[in-house]
Amino acid sequence: MTVTSAIASFAVVAGMLTIMPGLDTALVLRSAITLGRSRAFATALGILCGVLVWGVAAAVGASAVLTASRLLYDALRLAGAGYLAWLGIGMIRRVLKERGRTGVGDAADGAEATAAEATWVRCWARGVGTSLLNPKNGVFYMAMLPQFIPADAPHLLMGVVLATVHDLEGLVWFSALIFGTQLVRRWLNRASVRRGIDAITGTVLVGFGIKLALGDT
Repeated sequence: MTVTSAIASFAVVAGMLTIMPGLDTALVLRSAITLGRSRAFATALGILCGVLVWGVAAAVGASAVLTASRLLYDALRLAGAGYLAWLGIGMIRRVLKERGRTGVGDAADGAEATAAEATWVRCWARGVGTSLLNPKNGVFYMAMLPQFIPADAPHLLMGVVLATVHDLEGLVWFSALIFGTQLVRRWLNRASVRRGIDAITGTVLVGFGIKLALGDT
């Protein structure tokens, strides 16, 4: 396998993984709808940074250690489950709090409070944390990357290249979602719709956390 064919083959596999509905897509869509384009890109960038870290870790064998050590895997799995549940419960609590407000001004204040809590840096950190605390990302890269690294290629450099390819595909996909969402954001950003989106996203995050905590892979 040549370097070119390895990159092309990995791009196909990573592309299919990218467009599959999942936690990353849910987080980016939620940010795009409720927080706007800038913070949605911050969330997406955080996720992509986490992917790059996993790619480098897989290239140097760190994710193999994670997979071999059940204790380390379980620790990361439980940390990730707790993190997802914390994010989801926070969204659900915000929805319940805003539902107690009936005035237009109160609804506007709720939207402003939501935006104020989610700064650009916080959105980026949320994306990074979600990606890094998902042990399935490490297992995926540990299992896939070695198959696409030619024997005569430098492992670290090749791992970075492949992870970058995955990131570029993710950037294209997230950009399409974000810009597409902006076309209907005026309707989607109504208070009732925004609360519904937060409730759904929060429930999904809690569900992912429970599934991860139970070890359902």
